[in-house]
Amino acid sequence: MKKPQQNTLKKTVNTFTAIAVLLSVLSITVSPAFGSDGGSFLIPSRGYSVDYYKSYGEPAIRATITGDTEFERGEKADVQIKIVNTGTIEGFKRLYANQNSIPDSREESIALAEMNAEKDCTTARGIKANLTSGSDHIHIEPATSLQTVDKLETGNTQDLKFSIRIDSNTPAGEYELRLPVTYEYQKNARTETTDVINLGISDPEYTREYAIKNITLPIHISLKKEPMFEISNVSGNLTQGSVNTVNITYTNKGEATAEDAEVRFVAMKPLSTSNTVVRLGTIGQGESRVVSLEISADSDALVKKYSIDSEIKYIDDEGENKLSDNMKVSVPVKQAESKISTTVIIGTLFALVFIYMIIKMLRNRKKISENASGDEND
Repeated sequence: MKKPQQNTLKKTVNTFTAIAVLLSVLSITVSPAFGSDGGSFLIPSRGYSVDYYKSYGEPAIRATITGDTEFERGEKADVQIKIVNTGTIEGFKRLYANQNSIPDSREESIALAEMNAEKDCTTARGIKANLTSGSDHIHIEPATSLQTVDKLETGNTQDLKFSIRIDSNTPAGEYELRLPVTYEYQKNARTETTDVINLGISDPEYTREYAIKNITLPIHISLKKEPMFEISNVSGNLTQGSVNTVNITYTNKGEATAEDAEVRFVAMKPLSTSNTVVRLGTIGQGESRVVSLEISADSDALVKKYSIDSEIKYIDDEGENKLSDNMKVSVPVKQAESKISTTVIIGTLFALVFIYMIIKMLRNRKKISENASGDEND
């Protein structure tokens, strides 16, 4: 009575075993890849496809700045970069492949269709462009450093925008930024045979193989020649409760001349100055000007170093008014020397005279007393 049940169970186990083996075979004969639409799907191995044509060509990505390539030191700006795909197909090679299961005329039409699919080899996909700087003075804002493009066909362009920040002490001249670009492109297209239907894949068409390309594109920018000022020397000290003169030397370390320059000072308590604006005139490249500034320190000022803000207004070589970066003048305040007032001196003299007279009076009394004692003894 139990034998039929055992046979049924055995058949069921054998059936599941066969299914498991079939699934294992399928997992070996197919592999994941990306299709022309960028989606993920399973493609058959080369045993389920034929290759009629080989194409010669791939994407060619170029990059250039659109707009002005000249910037100023201390500037925050957007760099507009246009990338273009100039890839071309140099030709096709007919491969000796055929499918015995279909007529020659039909197969030739299929081969020509594959050649048309091979034309996609010049399209760049999944583009990633990451702008970098080789200079310590030029910084790429992290939020904009990486730009992506889904697809760029040959002959098409795409605008990318990056934000940069230039240090205020950056020397003028030419600078090169670097734009590493990574993308995928179709390396080959193979025609799938009708055998893929046995794998459960409907609507067979092409197996597309992709390659990854990494390139680095140079981006050239320039920094405008401008005056650049610095405080090269400060001499003089301040004293509590007094007015002192401090000599400040300003030097033009830039590459251009500053016309009609004047320096402005801003002092905060406990310091003050009467001449807040001092004219410097024309300052050429490498030239210096010395400003003698009278500074008053309050009597209750702490003994320490203080800073006075200064900035230079000038006219550049294009006739435009410019303002330098803020430059701090560091000056120390020293303790005032102890001074004895005239009143104290006079008071001290009176006290000394008074003490002297008292001492003299006491001596006279003692002398008179001694004389009186001598007369009584006689």
